[in-house]
Amino acid sequence: MDGARTFAALLLTLAALAALAAVWAWVREPYRLLRLVFALLRLALGLRRRQVQVAGHRWVYAERRARDPAAPTLVLLHGFTGSKENWYLLARALGRRCHLLIPDLPGWGESERKPGAAYGFVEQAERVAAFIAACSPLRPVVLVGHSMGGGIAALVAARHPQRVARVALLSAAGVRFADNAFGLAVLAGENPFAVHDAASLRRYLHTVFFDPRAMPWLPWPLSAALIARRRADAAFEQAVLDQIGRGPDSLRPGEEAVRIRQPALLVWGRQDAVIDPSALALYAARIPHARQRLLDGCGHMTPVERAREVAQALVAWIEDTPAASG
Repeated sequence: MDGARTFAALLLTLAALAALAAVWAWVREPYRLLRLVFALLRLALGLRRRQVQVAGHRWVYAERRARDPAAPTLVLLHGFTGSKENWYLLARALGRRCHLLIPDLPGWGESERKPGAAYGFVEQAERVAAFIAACSPLRPVVLVGHSMGGGIAALVAARHPQRVARVALLSAAGVRFADNAFGLAVLAGENPFAVHDAASLRRYLHTVFFDPRAMPWLPWPLSAALIARRRADAAFEQAVLDQIGRGPDSLRPGEEAVRIRQPALLVWGRQDAVIDPSALALYAARIPHARQRLLDGCGHMTPVERAREVAQALVAWIEDTPAASG
């Protein structure tokens, strides 16, 4: 009996020490808590965390094999201030119909960020082309980009057609769309996405989401962890936005989109308050063969707000259109 009590006391002591260690780890690096949540989501979806050294950067990406080895490979590129986790709802909706490669773009998420390096459209497009060559060397991929990732995807498809069999642009940046509050703030030198406290986090979420039911649930301390991370990234965010939002290459994706010959898909939210839906017509004028989809009741975060509809649109488009041979 005494031994049982001693063992139980030992377990309680270990549990208490583990709890203290978790609290101490969170205090020292709050974002670890979000990383744990992301890891649990990744495991639940059957995604595996991978790393590769490409284009002078260490990339971290999630991967999941399709049931059919001959299924197409989708490479999913997140947007400004985003990460690979932005695609997890879409990954669930797609199931195992496609082979998925979902990277944190260099400088973002868990991938490497180098002091002094540039992370604009042009630089990232060359890195993504190298990533595709490393991870899918024998077959061109279906390249899907959202927001900033859409601008990058357009450049990769235009400049490296041998690597891209199809390209899908979701609420893509890289064209001079009709003026809205977000775009005017960017042109004025501001970062409308900046997050430094609870109020600015709420403003950020209400800017990128139209449907409040689709907003991620971020109770404390997850919200505190995200705010701390975004505050730490403020200078980096500003530097990238200076390039993609108002720099000399800010409209390069739209300019070079005229060279896209692969099957293309354009998806926008009708209530997008970030990349105004007028951008859909601008990209369509440059890629006249592209299939178009405008989602009602949807804001900027199309792969999150309408994950099932976007997945259906992607699958139908892939099945209906012959891929470019590369």
